Amino acid sequence: MAPYDHPHQPPTTASLFTKGGGGEIDDGAPEEEHLLLHQNGEQQQQRLQCDNYSVLAAILPFLFPAFGGLLYGYDIGATSSATISIQSPSLSGISWYDLSSVEVGLITSGSLYGALAGSVLAFNVADFLGRRRELIFSSLLYLLGALVTALAPNFVVLVIGRLVYGIGIGLAMHAAPMYIAETAPSQIRGRLISLKEFFIVMGMLFGYVVGSLLVEAISGWRYMYGVSIPLALIMAIGMWWLPASPRWILLRAIQGKGKLHDLREIAISSLCWLRGRAIGDSASQQVDEILSELSQLSEEKEATIAEMFQGKCLKALSIGAGLVLFQQITGQPSVLYYAATIFETAGFSAASDATTASIYLALLKLIMTAVAVLVIDRVGRRPLLLGGVSGMVISLFLLGSYYTFLDDVPAVAVVGLLLYVGCYQLSFGPIGWLMISEIFPLRSRGRGLSIAVLVNFGANALVTFAFSPLEDLVGAGVVFFIFGGIAVLSVIFIFFVVPETKGLTLEEIEAKLL
Repeated sequence: MAPYDHPHQPPTTASLFTKGGGGEIDDGAPEEEHLLLHQNGEQQQQRLQCDNYSVLAAILPFLFPAFGGLLYGYDIGATSSATISIQSPSLSGISWYDLSSVEVGLITSGSLYGALAGSVLAFNVADFLGRRRELIFSSLLYLLGALVTALAPNFVVLVIGRLVYGIGIGLAMHAAPMYIAETAPSQIRGRLISLKEFFIVMGMLFGYVVGSLLVEAISGWRYMYGVSIPLALIMAIGMWWLPASPRWILLRAIQGKGKLHDLREIAISSLCWLRGRAIGDSASQQVDEILSELSQLSEEKEATIAEMFQGKCLKALSIGAGLVLFQQITGQPSVLYYAATIFETAGFSAASDATTASIYLALLKLIMTAVAVLVIDRVGRRPLLLGGVSGMVISLFLLGSYYTFLDDVPAVAVVGLLLYVGCYQLSFGPIGWLMISEIFPLRSRGRGLSIAVLVNFGANALVTFAFSPLEDLVGAGVVFFIFGGIAVLSVIFIFFVVPETKGLTLEEIEAKLL
């Protein structure tokens, strides 16, 4: 891959930091102070020049990794209708449609178990494969899993297909945020990683729509799962076309896994590809700066398992894993299960069907995620997290109150449900994935993110399977109050533990915040 022919850099604007046309400063401050201000201004100007990028060139390295999130969301949406289709005596098109509740549960959660396995696999192979090859591998697993599921001749093969697809989910949810974080310009890194959550929700909405269109077709469930095949092909071709992450390439160089000169040249070519012509002649300078920062931070070896629980790695793990744990144990997998019931009791007869209610909620999630994407790099991570999770606290106590003593006021439940969904998509939804992709030091990023993803899917499985027994034991109202109490703890955790990473490079996050 040949580097671009670079245009000349724009002239510096050092005069912005002086008064008068001659560059003299006459405001009475000490000369050393003005010299420091001038130097800081020049450094800031150099950084801004290094961070120049082409919008088109920046979008493409985001788009194809984001297909991993789209396919994950699509599976959630499509499965809700596929389980209805596959149990229909007249529409399933199979002789083994009479499935038990356990078998339906295996179809529904099979991809979740696969995602857990994929997270464990990512822990061991991610740094060896690199972000790009891991995403190529995950797209092939998506393709194989969708193909096996759509053509399954019996229940066992169907579950195997769901597991294979789920392994693809685990790898994609691990590698996509890393690749986007390491290739995105720092000015729009938060926006692009948050857009991945937008793609997950968009995939969910797409799955609900496809499911509602095909739910009455003969063997409709096969077509629902088959829709993933062309999407997985697009992802595979796109990731094959994209370059490897420059930071991962330089990490390999520092670890002695290749000739420094050769890997440096590859990293420069990769950075030119990712930024487009707008980067000018600064690609070489930026690569050298990353190399220098990595060397100063002693990024010499891949972090061992023991080191993941020490020093900077432990602090980053506490922040990242803590966020995705609270993301799940505040009730996210469970609240939506009550959506159809809440809409029905509120008198929305058109929304009493679960598929229609899901489409409405997915639309709301999509809109609120879009709002988060637009403001995240201006407002910052902490304000959105604190505000959004505080709103979730209110919504969970409203839902608890409805199911405990306000069951004759269904508007309370509707407001609580909509407030929960909206606030979640402003906070935990996009920012959880964003923070875990930013916070880990480079040498521990692969293993750290795999632990965080494992915590995410493990907590999801725990909440999903514990909800029904808890509901039977203490009632839905008490369960929502418990979730509300946990949400209060999560606000405290965010306030005291989670730092602000807005506008910082990945190397600056490690140097200043860990």
